[in-house]
Amino acid sequence: MVNSPHAVLEKYWGYRTFRPLQEQIIHAILAGKEVIALLPTGGGKSVCFQVPALMRDGLTLVISPLIALMNDQVSQLKKRGVRASCIHSGLHYKEIERIPG
Repeated sequence: MVNSPHAVLEKYWGYRTFRPLQEQIIHAILAGKEVIALLPTGGGKSVCFQVPALMRDGLTLVISPLIALMNDQVSQLKKRGVRASCIHSGLHYKEIERIPG
């Protein structure tokens, strides 16, 4: 398991530095603080929860109202070698049952 936010960012995204505010948000999450992160579209909000998730053991649950965004994020994570799945209203129950645990 990778143990620093910068190492995770470089390993999975190939970047050496975070965008503005991402690092502070990630450190607050890792410190166990309750966090509300407001960033503009394209500001890198997903990295703010994906990096801490990759630094911890276990399952991370993300709730999103946007099916297209869920599908895109899962696709991008899988391309990076990260196990990820999404469940949404567009899936048949048999597809949901086949999601690996």
